[in-house]
Amino acid sequence: MTSETLTWLIPLPPLLAFFLIVLFTNRNKALSHWVALIAAGLSWLAGMVVFIRAVTTEGLSEHPFAQSIPWLPTGDTSLKIGIQIDPLSTVVLFFVAWTVLMIFIYSVGYHNFGQPAGKHDRKGLPPEGAEVKEKKGKIIHVPSIEPMYSRFFALISLFAFAMFLLVVTDNLLTLYVGWEIMGLCSYLLIGFWYAKESARKAMIKAFLTTRVGDVFMLLGLAALYSLTGTLNYQEILSNPVVLGQLAGALSPVFGLSWAALIGILIFIGTVGKSAQFPLHIWLPDAMEGPTPVSAMIHAATMVSAGVYLVIRFFPLLSAGWEPGGAVTTPMLVMGIVGAFTALFAATIAVAQNDVKRVLAYSTISQLGYMIAALGVGAYAAAAFHLVTHAFFKALLFLGSGSIIHGMEHGVQHTSEHIDPQNMLNMGGLRKKMPVTFWTFLIGGLALSGFPLVTAGFWSKDEILSGAFKSGNMGVFIALALAALLTAFYTARQITLTFLGKPRTRAAEHAHESKWTMTLPLVVLAVFAVGAGWSGIPADFPGLGGLIPNWFEEFVGSMLHVEPVEAVHSLVPLFTSLIVALGGLALGWVVYRGLKERIDPLEKQIGGLYTVLKNKYYVDEFYQAAIIRPANWVANVFTYKFLDQTIIDGILHGIARFGVWLGNGLRNVIDLPVVNGAGDSAARSTRGVGMYLRSKQSGRIQQYMVIAISLLVLAGLVIYFTVGIS
Repeated sequence: MTSETLTWLIPLPPLLAFFLIVLFTNRNKALSHWVALIAAGLSWLAGMVVFIRAVTTEGLSEHPFAQSIPWLPTGDTSLKIGIQIDPLSTVVLFFVAWTVLMIFIYSVGYHNFGQPAGKHDRKGLPPEGAEVKEKKGKIIHVPSIEPMYSRFFALISLFAFAMFLLVVTDNLLTLYVGWEIMGLCSYLLIGFWYAKESARKAMIKAFLTTRVGDVFMLLGLAALYSLTGTLNYQEILSNPVVLGQLAGALSPVFGLSWAALIGILIFIGTVGKSAQFPLHIWLPDAMEGPTPVSAMIHAATMVSAGVYLVIRFFPLLSAGWEPGGAVTTPMLVMGIVGAFTALFAATIAVAQNDVKRVLAYSTISQLGYMIAALGVGAYAAAAFHLVTHAFFKALLFLGSGSIIHGMEHGVQHTSEHIDPQNMLNMGGLRKKMPVTFWTFLIGGLALSGFPLVTAGFWSKDEILSGAFKSGNMGVFIALALAALLTAFYTARQITLTFLGKPRTRAAEHAHESKWTMTLPLVVLAVFAVGAGWSGIPADFPGLGGLIPNWFEEFVGSMLHVEPVEAVHSLVPLFTSLIVALGGLALGWVVYRGLKERIDPLEKQIGGLYTVLKNKYYVDEFYQAAIIRPANWVANVFTYKFLDQTIIDGILHGIARFGVWLGNGLRNVIDLPVVNGAGDSAARSTRGVGMYLRSKQSGRIQQYMVIAISLLVLAGLVIYFTVGIS
């Protein structure tokens, strides 16, 4: 089978699994998850075969695996649908295939297949998805519906199909189709436990917020197609003539070139999908979905798709830019937004106590890292961090789900009414959950950029080095501070969760998760370490050159430009070492030996902690500045004033005028003319009838006189008529 044919087949098994589960196996939980697992395994197998063939093919960037067929006719031409495997899609396909398969396997254990509904509630713990309430000091709950296992695996299979489609496609139109299918799946999966009001609100918030970016992205695609007549990657991005024309022609907006305007519109789509400021607000609330959904959204698919898009279209975003020269307008915007988001989200994560919410803000921060890297021209570094981040963030989210399950067991055993996701209620889980601890530690160290041994160190160091070499010290400093805070809140999370002594009875009775949940953690932990070895810079002191810098050579070849030659600076290297080790040490010092369920940071920084815990009140600001005014406009101005007063007033006025006019016409025309003429005709007819009736006496003599008279009259008529003739 050719590589092109095999690539066509990669997205199909999850799509087929979706339809099989929905139509046939939806009442059989075990059969449903086996259908989904087999589909994920087939896509993984096909993806790995394509990956191996791609990395062993010379000149893949110039001659990718590509094939297309006509799809939608447009007059004399037609839009085409096709596949393309080049260096970028190869590495993205690799991490998507692995993380999706691990998440599917993990989900089997996570959902406890075969267990009767309500089992988790037998000792007072509200089942997952229940709406928890408090009344008179006692915890009560509204039980959720039975977990819909088949529905979950159907939706997550469709989610996987959309991401595979987005990765292997060769054009923006099909990418946008996969993009929107993921938006639908995220809406349905974030609100999977729809018995909870918070889950319902979160799914609506996610859907509407991402739609804001998608509208601008669609405008960019429409403009690009209008100018070039195509949405195919090769025809746009690998054609210097097309890129030159887009960079040279001015758009009617603020004097920007068409390349700059289209690039900014596409980037706004990424701001929504990858949760960059100011459209970041949906991602933390996405934690309302099941933990495997959080891993899919934050690592394998949803948010990665946004960064993948801007990496894919970096030649357009950077059209006219030369390495070492002034950045383009889209690059400047990406540098500012990415650096600010990275630092902004990292400060919020410091004050979050929910084990999953910390990771959510961490994801926002790390995505900002990647966007900022593109803003300074560190193309390969951004792609490298996208890959490494997918592995260790999937590991951390799945690890957090294992932690929560372990705590829920403790809550069930003790009937202690605590939040099993609050890290202040944990402690001492290292001995209770050893596999989860060691794998989570590896993921946390990778996230922190622990020197030399973790994948996160190599990709972060590359980004910091790129920012430093570009001369953009503002971006460099912001990213360095974000890295320091990242290491701090990671140490805080690990220390509060696993180290010290249990701070609740539930933590004392926590236990390790089943193997279907821990096996994916072990596999992802291997990649959280080993993935970084493929991108060790050749000029790195001591280790450079010992292992070829395969990643930069492979993915960097897509730019078709020579990078600026520079010796590896020790400044970003020492910065990486200091912020990683310093942040980890500081976090451990602050939170080691914590016995009370009170964050010591709250006492140390006072009011600032409240601001950080409340996320700078951005949601409250949006409520006050956008949502409430919009509701006022809709309910008061639009409904009561425009609708009821103006529109209804005009319509009621027209109606009253119509009634008045009808009554007037009735009195002038209807009654005297129409009705009068009809009534007069009726009266005349009746009078004639009455007259003739009076002549019908019944006497034969009168009838004979009338008959003779008629005969005489007829004779006269005939006579005179004939005589005249």
